[in-house]
Amino acid sequence: MLGIELTPEHSPARVTELGTAAEAAGYDTVFVSHHYNNRDATAVLARLASETETVRLGPGVANPLESHPVTLASELATLDELSDGRAVFGLGPGDPSTLQNLGLSDERGLRPVLEAFETARALWAGERVDGKRTFDADDAGLNYTPPQGAGIPVYVGGEGPHMCRMAGKRADGLLFNGSHPDDLAWTRDRVEEGLEQRASPEHDDAGGSDGTEGGDQTDAFDLAAYASVSVADDPEAAREAARPPVAFVAAGSPPPVRQRHGIDGERADEIGDLIAAGEFTEAFGRVTPAMIEAFCMAGTPATVADRIDAVLEYADSLVVGSPLGPDLDAAVELAAEAAPETIRET
Repeated sequence: MLGIELTPEHSPARVTELGTAAEAAGYDTVFVSHHYNNRDATAVLARLASETETVRLGPGVANPLESHPVTLASELATLDELSDGRAVFGLGPGDPSTLQNLGLSDERGLRPVLEAFETARALWAGERVDGKRTFDADDAGLNYTPPQGAGIPVYVGGEGPHMCRMAGKRADGLLFNGSHPDDLAWTRDRVEEGLEQRASPEHDDAGGSDGTEGGDQTDAFDLAAYASVSVADDPEAAREAARPPVAFVAAGSPPPVRQRHGIDGERADEIGDLIAAGEFTEAFGRVTPAMIEAFCMAGTPATVADRIDAVLEYADSLVVGSPLGPDLDAAVELAAEAAPETIRET
């Protein structure tokens, strides 16, 4: 997969323009970031479905705390119908900085994500569902079937060890929010642990840390580096444009990731508090060079191409994420040219 993340901080018309340009440039998947304080991702995806022909489309990523899991399942089924079977379900625990604004940050975790996509798969297959530990439902069902049926791909968005293992064990892929080869090397090990449980559930003592049983189809699993990329002919302009997304990534990264890259944890927490308070300019200004190096592929096309190659030593595919670069139109093209042909779907 060669995917791209588009952010509806821009108007639906602008995101659609970028999405059609991405399709023409050779990307095979377009994710639309999903945060309450941007424009509605579902509406933007619907517009993209009508303006594109081949790219897969999905939220990157939705969470089951802001929307009921049954509602999310129906939204993806509708997108699948609108796009003639091109939907892909990106689902994660939610960004802690924005969920803090909604009083939901304490509810983040693995189980809501797992229960949401297991429920979605059942609904897409025509089953009716009852509630689970993290949500209520009573004999809920859909009155229609998406084109892919229960086969809509599910990608878990996550970074923690349990989430990565659970994705390997239960999902179709993992969208790991990382841009550095050291992080992807660590992630590959966690995913392999999950895949071993999927292939041999008897090796999963007492159900494992995620409390689930194993599955199958380990060969089809896709570990995708959901990487922050900022590419431009001017390397300093590329690094400066990287500040906003790096601020969000640094604020939400778990302590082991921060320690791996020598990131000041207190400073990262301060950035998160500033984001939650809406003090974005100050938050972005507190991003350090070390944070940019750890959490973004930033620089010239040649620099970004080298970084992509290093990450793909461990990842199966790549999603080019925000900010893309100081010039969005140019960055869509430059990032596609920097990615190797081997990860493009045919």
